[in-house]
Amino acid sequence: MESKIPYKIYLTENEIPTQWYNVRADMKNKPAPLISPADGHPLTIEEMNPIFCEELNKQELDNTTAWFDIPEPVQQFYRMYRPSPLVRAYFLEKALDTPAKIYYKFEGNNTSGSHKLNSSIAQAYYAKAQGLKGVTTETGAGQWGTALSMACAYFGLDCKVFMVKVSYEQKPFRREVMRTYGANVIPSPSMTTEVGKKILADHPNTTGSLGCAISEAVEAAVTTPGYRYVLGSVLNQVLLHQSIIGLEAQKAMQKYDIKPDIIIGCAGGGSNLGGFASPFIGEILRGEANYRVIGVEPASCPSFTRGKYAYDFCDTGMICPLAKMYTLGSQFIPSANHAGGLRYHGMSPILSQLYHDGYFEARSVEQTAVFEAATQFARTEGILPAPESSHAIRVAIDEALKCKETGEAKTIAFNLTGTGYFDLVAYQRFNEGTMDDIIPSDMAIAESLQHLPKIGNE
Repeated sequence: MESKIPYKIYLTENEIPTQWYNVRADMKNKPAPLISPADGHPLTIEEMNPIFCEELNKQELDNTTAWFDIPEPVQQFYRMYRPSPLVRAYFLEKALDTPAKIYYKFEGNNTSGSHKLNSSIAQAYYAKAQGLKGVTTETGAGQWGTALSMACAYFGLDCKVFMVKVSYEQKPFRREVMRTYGANVIPSPSMTTEVGKKILADHPNTTGSLGCAISEAVEAAVTTPGYRYVLGSVLNQVLLHQSIIGLEAQKAMQKYDIKPDIIIGCAGGGSNLGGFASPFIGEILRGEANYRVIGVEPASCPSFTRGKYAYDFCDTGMICPLAKMYTLGSQFIPSANHAGGLRYHGMSPILSQLYHDGYFEARSVEQTAVFEAATQFARTEGILPAPESSHAIRVAIDEALKCKETGEAKTIAFNLTGTGYFDLVAYQRFNEGTMDDIIPSDMAIAESLQHLPKIGNE
């Protein structure tokens, strides 16, 4: 064991970053703009203001400002649970008998149980500063909804959460945490919105999806005075706020002259991978370093590895702006797998552009293999990981085992963004051997992609 590197590397409170990093400023090819579904013109701030908070819209559309100051009230809130540790996985390394060095950034040490608090508190702050009454959102597994409920309680905002129906039923305890913080939690699709009624009429037995829940949350926001819609992933502003993860990781590594070879994050909408990898990718873009970056997605919802790079609706109800991204089609309803936070049909426009330009690779993994990795990690490192984060664990283990075969002592770093203590139904099914691997057929994906909008894709 290398005694000079501790198990957990902490920054001091004074070392917490005071600025967010905007990777778009260093991208040669900028992400394609959000466009109107009516005629394809790039959306302006004025057109977006009825949906999102005004200051967040400025962040969303900014392709040139590399650093954004973190507001002092947000910095104060961050100090409640940040800095988060960079952990050397000595026990996992020993169990794998690998020469690889494995590190993980642990973001689950707060009541919300995940990294989502990094962006929810920022978005709630800007909503409060604008004088709004409340916000609406969607949530998959519930981490984002929990984080937003906490943030809204802190700033005295109303919070309405549309929770994907399958997660609402599978994860009742996370739902109750949201309600404890004062949120109104509604299973989606629901009969409380017009788009929800339509989705239920077309798919009466649907278990829901993030795309469905987004449609309902947006409708609820634009039809309720004093409310705006906020989103926990995908958007440029979210990756901006989440960059604090990678920035802290860089500082921690610099303390002990750690130079990672491989950077890994799970990929659903992009907040995990983007938040962790963006500062490192920035180094690549500026020619300062070179890393192998891997985005890991579920085989049941393989946007990167089997999707198409095209303009698509961000929601199933097709009421949102169009984003150019890797997508399976807005009408794609993934299987009711247990990685609820990764059940989104598309991907962050920033990450989509970077992937398209070859700055990182993507890999899809099956659910049972993910839970095998999660179980091994829990037994060796003492943390029960969230199903979403466990996708990154799976590939980190795979890469470490390759090092065992080749004898290479590579340094692997991954983002462990959440705990799985509210995901015990999933662990129960894995332990009982009743968990299935459901992979969409080529026909199912092709049928969904037939519904891609013509605008922007001619």
